[in-house]
Amino acid sequence: MAKRILLIEDEPNIAEAIRFILSRAGFGVDIHSDGRTALDAIAARAPHMVILDVMLPNRSGYDILRDLRAAPQTRTLPVLVLTARGQKKDRELAERIGANRFITKPFANSELLRSVIELTAP
Repeated sequence: MAKRILLIEDEPNIAEAIRFILSRAGFGVDIHSDGRTALDAIAARAPHMVILDVMLPNRSGYDILRDLRAAPQTRTLPVLVLTARGQKKDRELAERIGANRFITKPFANSELLRSVIELTAP
C-alpha cells in the first residue's frame, strides 16, 4: 500500500509539480490549499506525513504546525515545511516548533523526494 502524503500548498503549479514527483516515486498525494481547514483535512485523511507551506490563505503554516505538535494524535506526525521564506529566523522558528525538515522554494526535486522517503521510512 502506498504511503499517503498530505500536501498543504495553495499554489496550484507547485502542488501539481510535487504531486507528480511523489506519485512517480509511488506515493499517494492529496492536496489541500486552505490554512483554516488544514487540521480537519489532516484528521480526515490520516496521512503518513504532511508537507506544509508557511504562507497559506486564512492561517499560517506555523500555527498549523504548533497545533499538530500540541495534539497527542499528531505530535509525532512527520512534517516537512516547504516555504519561500528561507531566512535563518524562518528555519529556526520551524525547527523550534517541531518541523522535521525545512526546505526552501525553489527546491531541488531530488532533495524533496529524498526528504519524503526518509521521513516516511519505517
